[in-house]
Amino acid sequence: MASSDATAVPETGVGNTAGAGETVPVDTAGAGETVPVDTVPAGPRERPERRGEAEDDRRRERRSRWYRRDVRWSPYAFIAPFFVFFLAFGLFPLLYTGWASLHRVELTAPTDMEWVGLRNFSRLLSDDFFWNALKNTVTIGVLSTVPQLLIALGIAHLLNYRLRGSMFFRVAVLTPYATSVAAAALVFVLLFGRDYGMINWVLGLAGVGPVDWQNGTWTSQLAVSTIVIWRWTGYNALIYLAAMQAIPDDLYESAALDGASRWQQFRHVTVPSLRPTILFTCVVSTIGATQLFGEPLLFNGGAGATGGSAHQFQTLGLYLYEQGWVNLHLGRASAIAWAMFLILLIIGAVNWIIARRLRESA
Repeated sequence: MASSDATAVPETGVGNTAGAGETVPVDTAGAGETVPVDTVPAGPRERPERRGEAEDDRRRERRSRWYRRDVRWSPYAFIAPFFVFFLAFGLFPLLYTGWASLHRVELTAPTDMEWVGLRNFSRLLSDDFFWNALKNTVTIGVLSTVPQLLIALGIAHLLNYRLRGSMFFRVAVLTPYATSVAAAALVFVLLFGRDYGMINWVLGLAGVGPVDWQNGTWTSQLAVSTIVIWRWTGYNALIYLAAMQAIPDDLYESAALDGASRWQQFRHVTVPSLRPTILFTCVVSTIGATQLFGEPLLFNGGAGATGGSAHQFQTLGLYLYEQGWVNLHLGRASAIAWAMFLILLIIGAVNWIIARRLRESA
């Protein structure tokens, strides 16, 4: 039993507030001994510098957490505007057009839709104006694409040499591309005028009678193709020039050592090296020809979207515009738009097949 005069330490612990030199009775062995308060170990007290280090560690941890989030999510935030605009102006119109193509809907009442299924598409198969527009689109596409790419390839080959003032010529060939299609079309309408056009004046000097460029079938398509050639040749020439500058000079040096002329170097070195680029420009030009709209519309003057008095240069784009915004048949116009989309998918598939075979042959 412990002595009756021994007092237990309060529950507040050994870190009590006794003064220095005082004694606090502590029953350590049941003997009632007293221990000086100075010898009682003090409770754990955090130093100020340690508290500051802990706060710095927490701050660094928060910064590192925000850094990890920034590295992870910032790229998505940067590309988010593109997807927002693509959904609003690309995917939604495409899906809505596909939905409208399955209905009878008029521009005067776009919310009143009557389900007709594939009737709008089946009518296209028996629509002579649709097939005429498709034929005109293909003809104008061939007349504009083939000469355009050949001329662009020749211009790029000339610009690839070290010419004096080459930068000026590179900018000059791109000027038509930067010109408004309205301004270009109006100028060419004056050039191809029947009575006072400069083209007929030049032909008259050669003994050829005046040509009615707008009312003839082949002449009107040739005139529209000329506008397209003038606008897009410089653009394709710069694409070819960039691809030519990526061809190693060692190939030309080896061909020159073997006695190849400039023309032989162009045929056997330049053209084979440009196969992927030529394929790309062919596909892009074909897609552009399929969507051709501004040039034939403005070349027709004030006659609207008919594409001439006999629809002789009416393209698919003009026929779509005529059905939707002149005849007010939005359902039929949507079907034409999806038909054009399917044509572009076929062009893309052909491009993929040809590119794959070129890679396999290489």
